[in-house]
Amino acid sequence: MRNIRFILLLLMVLCSGSLFAQETVGNVEMADGLRSSGKIYVVVSVVLIILAGLLMYLISIDRKVNKMEKNIEAENQLKE
Repeated sequence: MRNIRFILLLLMVLCSGSLFAQETVGNVEMADGLRSSGKIYVVVSVVLIILAGLLMYLISIDRKVNKMEKNIEAENQLKE
């Protein structure tokens, strides 16, 4: 278990080094091209739709788990 933690920590440290290799944030040619052609709005809307779907899925799972927990508690009270 300690080896797995060490390996994960090492991977995270090595991967984070590439984050500091960026020169400037404003010098992104792909984003400028998407923004000038208006396609950036399509990308943003697709990402928002995916995130909204994931959020709704998580909420539905939470409701189902809460319902199951209440059923289990009710069964345990009936047994006592």
